[in-house]
Amino acid sequence: MTTTTLIELVEAVLAGLSPAPIVIAGDPVLRQPAQDYEGQLSAEQLDGLVALMRTTMRDAPGVGLAAPQIGIPLRLAVLEDRPELLRNIPAGTLAARRRAPLPFRVLVNPRYTALGAGTAAFYEGCLSVPGWQAVTTRHERVRLRGQDETGRELDEEVEGWAARIVQHETDHLDGTLYLDRAEIRSLSSTAHLLERWADPTPERASHALGFPLPGSAGPAA
Repeated sequence: MTTTTLIELVEAVLAGLSPAPIVIAGDPVLRQPAQDYEGQLSAEQLDGLVALMRTTMRDAPGVGLAAPQIGIPLRLAVLEDRPELLRNIPAGTLAARRRAPLPFRVLVNPRYTALGAGTAAFYEGCLSVPGWQAVTTRHERVRLRGQDETGRELDEEVEGWAARIVQHETDHLDGTLYLDRAEIRSLSSTAHLLERWADPTPERASHALGFPLPGSAGPAA
């Protein structure tokens, strides 16, 4: 995509609805590696795009949003796990998932690498795959590198649920959906998940639905 076409696309999105419509699985923009951000947008355009992504993420509501999810093939993502999203989640579930509030932040050209061999498997969903969740194994700790919206270099360690969010959103920028990494036998509608599998960990679902968890040779006993 040329810089001119990208700018036109961004301007069209900024002139459209707010919150922006979220692109659903099946659209090619979700399956193509996004373009590196190299200053193609003006400061006003970048600020406007970040603000629109933040509004769209919060309205969904979600804990992250990548630019391709609103039709912009650019390596840009926003993250935020607000305290109000955690308010009704049992303390045991939060502890098992190592989930805590994550202040709003912007990732530009993010990339991650695993730190250590530790993994964690939990049910995970996606705003671009509405109504469904599946158990997905992720690295417990990652090294995140890239920039923020001001151009400041990022090089940090992220762990727990925040690391899961970083991996999920960065994967979007590579054309990867969480379903590509998920245990498909675990796939569950959100309604079934809330009714049957809202445990802190997915061991019971593993046994009932017949899928393995990390470190096991087969479904949990």
